[in-house]
Amino acid sequence: MLVLIALFLAIFVLPSPWGLVAVAVAAVLDIVETGLFIWWSKRRKATVGVDALVGKIGVASSALWPDGQVRVSGELWQARCAGGCDAGTRVVIRAVQGLLLVVEPA
Repeated sequence: MLVLIALFLAIFVLPSPWGLVAVAVAAVLDIVETGLFIWWSKRRKATVGVDALVGKIGVASSALWPDGQVRVSGELWQARCAGGCDAGTRVVIRAVQGLLLVVEPA
C-alpha cells in the first residue's frame, strides 16, 4: 500500500529525485512490514486435536451421573465423570476416549 502511495506521489506531486527516494523508502518499509508479519504469525504453534482439549475447563450442561454432556469452548460434548456432578458444575477434561470426554469437577 505504501508503494502505491509513493508511486502516486512520485508521478504527480514530487520532483524528480524525491520521487525515487519516496518509492525506495516505501518499498523498504513494505518489506520490513511483511517480514514482521511473517515473524509474528509463526511465533506460536497451533494446538489441534486431543492435545488441545486435555486440561481445558468446561461446564456440565446436564447432570453427569456418570454420563452426560459438557460445554467446552462453545461446543457440546458427551462426557463421563466417575465421581459424578450436577448441571452447571465446572469440570476439567482429563482424557479423551474417541468422542467421549473423561472429566472431573474443577
